[in-house]
Amino acid sequence: MALHTALYDVHAALGAKFSEFGGWDMPLEYDGVLKEHAAVRRGVGVFDVSHLGKLTVTGPGAVDFINRTFTNDLGRIHPGKAQYTLACDEATGGVIDDIIVYLRSDDDVLVVPNAANASEVERRLRAVAPAELTITNNHADYVVLAVQGPKSDEVLNALDFPTGHEYMSFATHAFEGSHVVVCRTGYTGERGYELIAPSTVAVSLWTALLEAGAAYDIKPCGLGARDTLRTEMGYPLHGQDLSPSITPLMGAVSWAVGWDKPAFWGRDVITR
Repeated sequence: MALHTALYDVHAALGAKFSEFGGWDMPLEYDGVLKEHAAVRRGVGVFDVSHLGKLTVTGPGAVDFINRTFTNDLGRIHPGKAQYTLACDEATGGVIDDIIVYLRSDDDVLVVPNAANASEVERRLRAVAPAELTITNNHADYVVLAVQGPKSDEVLNALDFPTGHEYMSFATHAFEGSHVVVCRTGYTGERGYELIAPSTVAVSLWTALLEAGAAYDIKPCGLGARDTLRTEMGYPLHGQDLSPSITPLMGAVSWAVGWDKPAFWGRDVITR
């Protein structure tokens, strides 16, 4: 039986057409893929991407541990920044998943894998994690809402959320007594933000975004438009452009490899 995000009933009430994705029933479209695609390119759209995994790795040396597993170099960023990276197979160098990592402190890392691969990434991390580290699966505790498009700043400003920060950086903001992470990231190729919020405020946050965006013709958008937008931009999709049989070099994402690092999963075979 497919899983549901905290916003499933809201999407159903909006007339969403659903499709199974990574074990989750997710909105494929509401008003048509082309209309939703155009809304993001010309104005603003909001996506529920809460099917993405959420793992926290905390404890002494958490950053060093993640840096020894995933390909990109966390030494390139500082707390308050996010980084695109890859989990590769030790034996083959193939891409197990592509991931966004949020560096909250030297002892606190948020790992956001793709829905279909979240459990495998978690399994592999747990298998090699030192005893002093704690890995917590927060999948059901948080939602991820992507506000994407040239009018995304205006929508968030209307709710007093922080905007204008550097690409791949994040800030926190209080909403109904909860902390919301506001990151300058997205998977559409358009200017935008991704909000990581407690599931307890999911419905009210979604509603507030639609109300604030009404002046800018905001549209709820499904995974169909997300796929056409990322294709137009040239962003890879795991399971198609990246997979356990496709290495970072084959998938044209070698820029996400810290070649000078002494260790990461699959380093020997990938460098060969």
